[in-house]
Amino acid sequence: MFTRVTNATQALSAQHALQSNLQRQTALYDQATSRRQITKPSDDPTATASALNIRSDAAATSQYARNADNGDAWLTTADSTLTSVESIMGRVRDLTVQGANDGALSPEAKEAIATELDGLKKSLLSAANTTYLGRTVFAGNSSAGVAFQPDYSYTGVAGSTVERRIGPDTTVRVDADGAAVFGSGATSVFALIDNTVNDLRTGVNVGPRLTEIDDRTKAIVGEHAEIGGRQTRIDKAKDTLAVAGNSLEAQRSSLEDVDLSKVLLDLKTQDVNYQTALAVTARVLQPTLMDFLR
Repeated sequence: MFTRVTNATQALSAQHALQSNLQRQTALYDQATSRRQITKPSDDPTATASALNIRSDAAATSQYARNADNGDAWLTTADSTLTSVESIMGRVRDLTVQGANDGALSPEAKEAIATELDGLKKSLLSAANTTYLGRTVFAGNSSAGVAFQPDYSYTGVAGSTVERRIGPDTTVRVDADGAAVFGSGATSVFALIDNTVNDLRTGVNVGPRLTEIDDRTKAIVGEHAEIGGRQTRIDKAKDTLAVAGNSLEAQRSSLEDVDLSKVLLDLKTQDVNYQTALAVTARVLQPTLMDFLR
């Protein structure tokens, strides 16, 4: 049995082939202009679903990275403040040692030491009320605006801390315990310096105050070390998050982005194929006598 192939059938077949060729050319053009393999979900549903999951993970990783940067800034502020506090405490101790030498000091010399100690206390109180972005570094979530009031009372609430989430299951405390560093009220380092100043001015030997100063300095150094440990965790987390972010971006790019040089080459090849198909079709589908007799 023979099947008759008419001119109309040939024309329809050629038109279908040309349209398929043109659709492929259009798809490549869209990829070249958008530089994306997937311009709509129907292009590749499986890849689209994977890309959405990767984008979700990347967004979470970016948020963790921002949290880590913010936490690092908090801890850096606390660290630099405690470095200054330790320097001030060193000077307080030196002055107290000098003031304990009763026989070699005149009342005027003791008064000079007392005056300098009073100034150092004010510097400590200012450091204790250090803020970052309007929030007190040494008083957790306190809304008082300062960690220590003029009467040396501590405004922080026990158990109230500032934390930053740097991973799905990881948080790091970023504030410092002001009560542990400076004490509070009558047992604070500020009251201790006031007592030392009072001893100097009333003729009481300040030698015994050295033990209290050393104890408070140890507490400050201990909290400083704790801050340093947390900052190390933050730094390691930042490195890990940066690596994870780069990996996720590479995965996303492999699914969504195109190799532009390859796409341009394919586009040029497809354009040549289309032009060739047009030329061949025009030669093959020559008009017949019947076309003129219609």
